Amino acid sequence: MNANKRAYEESHPWLVFEIDLRKTASQFWVLLGEVQAMVEQVASAAMRPAACEKLHRVYFAKGVMATTAIEGNTLSEEDVLKQIDDRLEVPPSREYLKQEIKNIIEACNTIWADVYADRVPPLAAARIKSFNRQVLEGMGNLPEEVVPGEISTYPVTVGGIYSGAPREDCDYLLERLASWLTDMPSAWPKWTHPTRTGMAVIKAVLAHLYVAWIHAFGDGNGRTARLMEFQILASAGVPSPVAHLLSNHYNKTRAEYYRQLAQSSKSVQGVDSFLLYAAQGLVDGLKEQIDFIRNEQMYLAWHSYVLDTFRQMPRSEMATRQRDLLLALTKMPDPVPKKSLTGISNRVAEYYAGRTGKTLTRDVNVLLGMNLVRLEKGGFVANRELMDTFTPFRRSARPPGEEHPASSTDDQQSPPPSRE
Repeated sequence: MNANKRAYEESHPWLVFEIDLRKTASQFWVLLGEVQAMVEQVASAAMRPAACEKLHRVYFAKGVMATTAIEGNTLSEEDVLKQIDDRLEVPPSREYLKQEIKNIIEACNTIWADVYADRVPPLAAARIKSFNRQVLEGMGNLPEEVVPGEISTYPVTVGGIYSGAPREDCDYLLERLASWLTDMPSAWPKWTHPTRTGMAVIKAVLAHLYVAWIHAFGDGNGRTARLMEFQILASAGVPSPVAHLLSNHYNKTRAEYYRQLAQSSKSVQGVDSFLLYAAQGLVDGLKEQIDFIRNEQMYLAWHSYVLDTFRQMPRSEMATRQRDLLLALTKMPDPVPKKSLTGISNRVAEYYAGRTGKTLTRDVNVLLGMNLVRLEKGGFVANRELMDTFTPFRRSARPPGEEHPASSTDDQQSPPPSRE
């Protein structure tokens, strides 16, 4: 070996701390643009406090479960939600699984508190080691030779795919990684600079790759890499539910994740492929979140529409009863048979207590006549789809090259109704 070279330069020539984004596939930039747009949509979405909290909790649990499941933890998303509330109970034989979940929850909460208070420590080898220490804290199932937060003194093999970097170079490599990520924007040509969110995605994914390649620790390298991803994304202003999406993507596509990880160490094109793989996963995850947000905002619009509709009617006990029946029906996930309508909420039950079935029949018929309720197989549902007519008018999309039949308008949206 050349006396002027470090050992890793011979054994791990792919650890170059360089990336030329000018050669990155155009599809990656398209996906990164989608990520930027959708992140802003999630960040600016107005929701009820309960819905906002649900979005945060669900994806927090998904992220924690995913980052540990990749390493073999068998606790479920429901278990993680219980541990978030500090009420998970497991038998002694599974206590180590609970401890692993607890460690990731506490680490994410610490990162988020630091981000919120604008006191995130700069990236450095010491910070990366602290992540590993948090990941492995209190884990009673570790081999004796594994010291949380310390570079291992023995070679580590990554799932039979490749070996970690030479131990004598690991401290140097972690410091160089931290410095590279910190200085990364200034090292690129101006025209290649993505947005703040786009930059964070690139840095987060590269941080993940390099921590996985270096594999400095005796255990917990993957979890350490995913905590770095989370900090980089959260520090860039990415909303908390979005910051957990990469871990969730890796877990959902675990076989492909390991394949991409192995390929990425073999060539520059492999790194580009991993970036593309991660960006596609982010886009897919963001689409799920935006569907959740859209459903919430359609609910709010529907609720407002119902209130406005009845506000324009003469005030009466009957109108109030019909309105509250409709609002209660809106919350039902499935069609409700007519015989069960009076029990869908305590308030509705009080309204119809002591009344004959004719009252309910009359109220339902009024709501049907107003097109606020419709009958489906299995019972009645609130006609929330009515809100689709109050979206901006556009021609329905058709596959490229497919001509629209001149004699048919079945696939065209109706002109918008007058709103005077």
